[in-house]
Amino acid sequence: MKTGVREQMANFLLKYGVITALLILVVLFSLTTEAFFTVDNLFDILRAVSILTIVAIGVTFSVVVNGIDVSVGAVTGLAVILSTALMVIWQFPWYWAVVICLLAGAVIGLLNSFLILKLRIPDLLATLGTLYLVQGLQMWITKGDAVYKGMTNPWSPTREIAKGFVPKSFLMLGQGYVLRFGNFRGVPVPVLVMLIVALVAWFLLEYTRFGRAFYAVGGNAEAARLAGIPVKRYRTMAYVISALLATLGGLVLASRIGSGAVKAGDPYLLDAVASTYFGFAVLGVRRPNVWGTVLGAIFVGVMLNGLTMLNVPWYIQDVVKGLVLISALGVSFAIRKESR
Repeated sequence: MKTGVREQMANFLLKYGVITALLILVVLFSLTTEAFFTVDNLFDILRAVSILTIVAIGVTFSVVVNGIDVSVGAVTGLAVILSTALMVIWQFPWYWAVVICLLAGAVIGLLNSFLILKLRIPDLLATLGTLYLVQGLQMWITKGDAVYKGMTNPWSPTREIAKGFVPKSFLMLGQGYVLRFGNFRGVPVPVLVMLIVALVAWFLLEYTRFGRAFYAVGGNAEAARLAGIPVKRYRTMAYVISALLATLGGLVLASRIGSGAVKAGDPYLLDAVASTYFGFAVLGVRRPNVWGTVLGAIFVGVMLNGLTMLNVPWYIQDVVKGLVLISALGVSFAIRKESR
């Protein structure tokens, strides 16, 4: 009897341990802070994690094919600085700035795949090299300056004032709301973008031959090749998708802050990787998956929001976040090992 109860408890924690931990955090913060469990604050949490989620879903694609893309933070930062520089310094229309940034992201994804597939550099090392390269490009675009309306043009011989600006049409992507009614201020546009990205990625990976091929490549590349799947093509697509989603996250970030700062995307790297691997422990799926990644990002957002409301110093928040993540993942993976 005791063994049966223990097995049931182990299976429950394996499948729902992370979700249970998230619910405990929500209840704890709701009881300790009055403003936490409100519609506005819940949407604020989703808006705060929207960029992280978009970037993390991109990382998930690289992990699905048994790789890892650690250049996403730098790519996100490149989109921030490049998009705003194109609009403010060189006065490009916002839509051309978006297109150019997405093209740049695709090129970076192709570069990663070239280094990994053609030069046979390990995924971690190849994307780490790309990370430093892209960080250097960020500095070069503006010669290390931040981008804002009325800035000095760093490329002007006479150091004249840049005449461009970030238009409201672009700012809507990060600051806008939709579905307003009554006293409800609406759904933040970044949350809507996050949901669309998550739904499309989930459908592609779980319900199409395209997605099944991705998982086949990640599970056993040689078996996938013998089954007729173009392994290199799928791995290339995974890294291009990862870079494109990191770019999209950077565009949302740029439109949210309305300016550009060098290395603005760096903080998203570790949280994106953590959110991706967090997905392994959700519902006991034991593989990277979109909704597990989304839940991991929300977990991080709930912790940071609640700790901020409790006035926990910023320099302690990462310590608490790390301990909670280690505990949740440690319990899940320990139970998984015992259940085999």
